[in-house]
Amino acid sequence: MRVVTVYRMHYDRNTGYPTRHPIGSILELRKKERVNNYIDLLRLARRLFVLETADSAHVVIGLSPSRQAYLPELTSDRAAG
Repeated sequence: MRVVTVYRMHYDRNTGYPTRHPIGSILELRKKERVNNYIDLLRLARRLFVLETADSAHVVIGLSPSRQAYLPELTSDRAAG
């Protein structure tokens, strides 16, 4: 499992640079990398966090290989005593 942060891009008129504001997170449950992982996660994030269709262009997800957060998997590791 991997936690993916969902951001809303805000374009500042004063500086001209876009800034990201975190609005939530989603879990990626796929264990193997597939062709459409990024597109499918972006589609899911837009379905969950977008209120109107014009806002969907401002929602992005953060997937960087250096900052991936992995959650420990549940195991049934019980020591026989």
